[in-house]
Amino acid sequence: MNYLGWLFLLFGVLRLLVAFVNWATRLYLPKKPRNINHVTVSILIPARNEENSIGKLLNDLNTLNYKPLEILIYNDDSTDNTVNIVSDSAQTNDSIRILTERKLPKGWLGKNHACHQLAREAKGEILLFLDADVRTGKGLLDKSLSFMEQHKLHLLSIFPKQHINNRGTQTVVPLMNWILLSLLPLIMVRWSGWKSFSAANGQFMMFDAKTYNELLPHQQFKENKVEDIAILRFYKEKKLKVATLLGDENISCNMYNNRKEAIDGFSKNVFQFFGGSSIATLVFAFTTSFAPLYLFFFNGIFECIVYTISIILIRIFVSLASKQLVLQNVRLMILQHLSFWQIIYTAFQNKKNKTIIWKERNIFLLD
Repeated sequence: MNYLGWLFLLFGVLRLLVAFVNWATRLYLPKKPRNINHVTVSILIPARNEENSIGKLLNDLNTLNYKPLEILIYNDDSTDNTVNIVSDSAQTNDSIRILTERKLPKGWLGKNHACHQLAREAKGEILLFLDADVRTGKGLLDKSLSFMEQHKLHLLSIFPKQHINNRGTQTVVPLMNWILLSLLPLIMVRWSGWKSFSAANGQFMMFDAKTYNELLPHQQFKENKVEDIAILRFYKEKKLKVATLLGDENISCNMYNNRKEAIDGFSKNVFQFFGGSSIATLVFAFTTSFAPLYLFFFNGIFECIVYTISIILIRIFVSLASKQLVLQNVRLMILQHLSFWQIIYTAFQNKKNKTIIWKERNIFLLD
C-alpha cells in the first residue's frame, strides 16, 4: 500500500468536500433584506489612476435603493483623469466629496493610508470601503446592512463576482476562487473564532464605525500588502463577529484587463493564500500538479480516476459558487494551472528582486 498516494487522494476528496460546502451553503447577500434600523453609511473609495472605472462606480452608487450619507474618494496622487471624473460626478451629487492627496508617509502602503485617511473624514455609523473597479447593484447597501444587523457583525467582507472578459483573464482570474473555495469553508469565517478560518477581500469591507475608530485597523496594518485578511484576523483576535460572503448581482468587479495584469496582480499575494508560506504554496502546487500521475504509477488506475473526477468536480462546484462559467473553467483547467505556476514564479522573482511594482509604486515590503 502506498501511503503517500492515499494522502494525495484524501487531500483531493477533502478539497472536493470544501468546494461542495461552499456551493451548498450559498453564501450570498439575502435576496430580500429584513426591515432594518436606519443607520448612516459612508462609502469610502481609495483611488489612484482609476479613470477607466471610477465613473462607472459613481454612476452605480447614484442608483442605490439605500442612500449613503456621503461618498468620499481619496485621490492617491493620480496622474490620469480620475480627479476630473470625480469632480464632474460631484456636480450632480452633493454627497460626493474628493479628498486631496497628501504625501504618502514613510512606512505606509498607499491603499492602507488612503483608507485610513478616508475613515478619519467619514461621519457615518457604517463605513463601507469599495475599490474603484467594483460595480454595485441597487440593493447592495440595504442587503448588506440587513446581513450585518441580523448577525450582529463588526465586519463584513464580500468577494465580488468577477467579470472575466477575454481569454487571457479566463486563464488566470478563476484561480483565486479555485484556491480559496477548495481550501476554506467560508461559513467557518463567521461560525468559528479560529484565526485559521479567515478570508477577506478589500474590494468590499463594511465596518461598524465605532469599532473601527476604536481599533484603527488600517493603521494597525499600514505596511501589510494583504491588509484585508490581516484586519479580519485581528478582529477575530478581539472576539468580534465577522463574516465573509461571495458576490452575486449585488456586487461585481473587473479586476484585470489582460493576462499580464492578472499574473502581476495575483503574484503580489499568492503566498498569503497559504499563510504567507512560500513552502506551503509550492507543496500545494506540486500536489495538485503531480498527484494524478503519482497515483497512476504507484497506486493504480482506479485511484487515479477517482482523483481526476474529484479535481473536475472541484472546478464545477467552485465555478457554480463563484457564478462563473462551468464548462469554460473545466475546459481551461490545464491552462489555468500553468498560469498558477507562472504566478508562483513571478512571486519568487519579486521576492528575489525586492520589487513589486503596482500602480507605478514599488510596494515590496519585508513583512
